[in-house]
Amino acid sequence: MDIEIEELPDLRVGAVRHVGPYDRIPQAFGRLGAIAGPAGLFQRPGAAMIAIYHDDPDTTPSDKLRSDAAIVVPENVLLPEELVEGRISAGRYARAVHVGPYDQLADAWARFKAEVSSAGGHRTRPGASYEIYRNDPTKVPKEELRTELYVPIA
Repeated sequence: MDIEIEELPDLRVGAVRHVGPYDRIPQAFGRLGAIAGPAGLFQRPGAAMIAIYHDDPDTTPSDKLRSDAAIVVPENVLLPEELVEGRISAGRYARAVHVGPYDQLADAWARFKAEVSSAGGHRTRPGASYEIYRNDPTKVPKEELRTELYVPIA
């Protein structure tokens, strides 16, 4: 897995909160689409679908895991009241790209986190990890789906 280190800006998001196992976040993405689509958020410059993971699944019980199904939204755009405004902090992040089906993401995250810890002496820092979906699963074969993985590092 190729890992890059990047300095990233603060991101503003409109989100639907999910509490429970991370692999059940697609339900929150369904709600997000039903809200963001009619509001025209997908047509905004810089719009990107993003999943934000607030807790470590190795230390948090699965029924208590907090995550957000979100869309990146410019500062000057009014959010629909059904979405919660959130932020992903600026800073240093390790990044890797997973190409393939979403059901392989849990394994990709495990490999990614292990490699970040062992390679280059990087330490994770407090903050949310997230993934950005770079193509549309309704238009691209699942083997070609591109998902960028980000973890905050010190």
